[in-house]
Amino acid sequence: MGFSLLNHLKIQPTWVILLFTIGSFTILKTLLGILKWVYVSFLRPPKNLKKYGSWAVITGPTDGIGKGFAFQLAKKGLNLILVGRNPDKLKDVSDSIKSKNGNIQIKNVVVDFSGDLDEGVKRIQETIEGLDIGILINNVGVSYPYARFFHEVDEQLLKNLIKVNVEGTTKVTHAVLPAMIKKKKGAIVNIGSGAAIVIPSDPLYSVYAATKAYIDQFSRCLYVEYKNMGIDVQCQVPLYVATKMASIKRSSFFVPSTDGYAKAGIRHVGYEPRCTPYWPHSLIWGILSCVPESFVDYWRLGFCLKIRKKGQLKDSRKRE
Repeated sequence: MGFSLLNHLKIQPTWVILLFTIGSFTILKTLLGILKWVYVSFLRPPKNLKKYGSWAVITGPTDGIGKGFAFQLAKKGLNLILVGRNPDKLKDVSDSIKSKNGNIQIKNVVVDFSGDLDEGVKRIQETIEGLDIGILINNVGVSYPYARFFHEVDEQLLKNLIKVNVEGTTKVTHAVLPAMIKKKKGAIVNIGSGAAIVIPSDPLYSVYAATKAYIDQFSRCLYVEYKNMGIDVQCQVPLYVATKMASIKRSSFFVPSTDGYAKAGIRHVGYEPRCTPYWPHSLIWGILSCVPESFVDYWRLGFCLKIRKKGQLKDSRKRE
């Protein structure tokens, strides 16, 4: 069979052979990609996170994905440094984690990422001094209250988006990294967004998407810079998760709960420089990559315009 096929190809024009070769490589590449996706999503074992160190730093741990990571890391036996702006919420989360994982230590650091950031970072540095910091989860972030055109973004929101999402992640990483370099091991996870990577554009959320694109590039560069020093840097790219920031109350198959996402996220720590841990999200990413960008842009703009309309209606009701 194989011999007859070769003989048949020999008598074909060059362009037919060329097309056959390209098609074969394309099919092989696709099959290998599917096999890799199955392995990474379902079969690859998670790393032993305690090998990085006994302490983990988490920013934005009082709600959403950060809170999910805090509980999951505690289950793995890591001590936690929780960094957030609300001391009461930090205490509530700490008490809740300790009630389920009484053998771990937790330190709370109050930092308002939209306020005096330099002073807050100084408190983080003082807290981690002398501790075996193994993992940093940069989760803190802000988004728009609802979709709006760029010219409708007020000065305060614009300032907060850049300061919290860009400056906050950058400065916390800069503060924690030296301890990891000294011991030549560590893992840094920066929470990105599908708004910046998975879809070609995110109209009416332009500044938010741009800040998350910064996080993606920042992470990739650090991954290359510090890989040979034993430090694994990763940008995780979730799509919609049932959080207050996303204004989604109920989880579903394609929209995981914060705990569901964190369970998937933990399994990917220490591997690729960029990943989408929740496998239904990666499935959506694969489908969107096959759709023309102009079509996705059109659909996304219509979707966000509906969100904007609902948000404006709520605002008008509040003013009445």
